[in-house]
Amino acid sequence: MTKSISSRDVKKMLKAEGDNLVRQYIAFIHQSEGGAYGASFPDFPGCIAVEATFEDVVASAARALRFHAEGMTEDGYAVPRARTLDELGADPEFAEDMEGATLAIIPLHPPRGRTVRLNISMDESLVSSIDEAASVRGLSRSAFLSEAAQRSLQK
Repeated sequence: MTKSISSRDVKKMLKAEGDNLVRQYIAFIHQSEGGAYGASFPDFPGCIAVEATFEDVVASAARALRFHAEGMTEDGYAVPRARTLDELGADPEFAEDMEGATLAIIPLHPPRGRTVRLNISMDESLVSSIDEAASVRGLSRSAFLSEAAQRSLQK
C-alpha cells in the first residue's frame, strides 16, 4: 500500500532552495502489468528509469536524473527549474501521466569543485547505517557524506 501525500506536503519538500543546494524533482512512478516499475520526469522529457522493485527504480531514477542533467549541461542547455505539483497538475500534457502514478521526490545534486580522496576511520555500524541511507537515496557513500557535511556547514 502506498501512502498518499498532499500537495501541501509536496510543496514543503520542494521549497525553493538556492542554486548551490540540492534541487528536488517530481518523478511519476508506474507499475507495469508485469510488475516492473518505471519512473519518468515531467521536467526532463526522455529521462526514465525501469527496475524490478520500487526501491530500485527510485535509486535508478536518481542516477538517470543526474546523468541526464549532466548531459544537458555538457551540451550547453540549461537545467530546467523544478516545477511544483500544482504546476504539473495544471499542465494538460501530464494529466494522463499523473493518473495512477506514485510520486517520488528525486534529488539532483549540483556539481561540486574538484574531488579530493580522503582516508578516514569510522565506527563499523555507523558506516553500515550510512551505506544503507545512501543506497535508499541513490547515492554513493562519498556523496552521502558530502551532502551531510554541506548541510552541517550551512547551519
